Amino acid sequence: PDIVDKDEELKISLKLDKTAKTITISDNGIGMTRDEIVKNVGTIARSGSKAFLEKLSGDQKADSNLIGQFGVGFYSVFMVASKVTLTTKRAGSDEPAHEWESNGENSYTLKEAVKDTQGTDITVYLKDDEGTFAEDWQIRSLVKKYSDYIAFPIYLPKSVEEDKKKDKNEI
Repeated sequence: PDIVDKDEELKISLKLDKTAKTITISDNGIGMTRDEIVKNVGTIARSGSKAFLEKLSGDQKADSNLIGQFGVGFYSVFMVASKVTLTTKRAGSDEPAHEWESNGENSYTLKEAVKDTQGTDITVYLKDDEGTFAEDWQIRSLVKKYSDYIAFPIYLPKSVEEDKKKDKNEI
């Protein structure tokens, strides 16, 4: 609460570009520092399945909070992506924004970036044969099916014009 503007709605926004075959997922949350990127994104499945299984309590609601903490879910994006960039700026930090980039193979790059606001932007560059994931109907369907438990609103403009107007188009 002390680093996030109380009047600002915490949210997730999606932008699709069918021509470029990209999906950009943005949030205005707390973001990450360079060290947090290395720790949380830079090492694939850093804690592994064993640690995940050890933390399971049997309580579905409590266990759902563990999903995403171990890197496997994030790296599954490379089933459909040729490259992913993540640009993030930590709220309440004087540290500059950073950009992480990987093609999902053996390495990644990490460099300083320009980002004026706190939060994280992830751009997924779809493989040539995976363009259907940049279709509005496909993303709406997947978000409704797999992200219904997310506590924050997820917005997807219905068109470029609506995006420019900043209309709220919650899924």
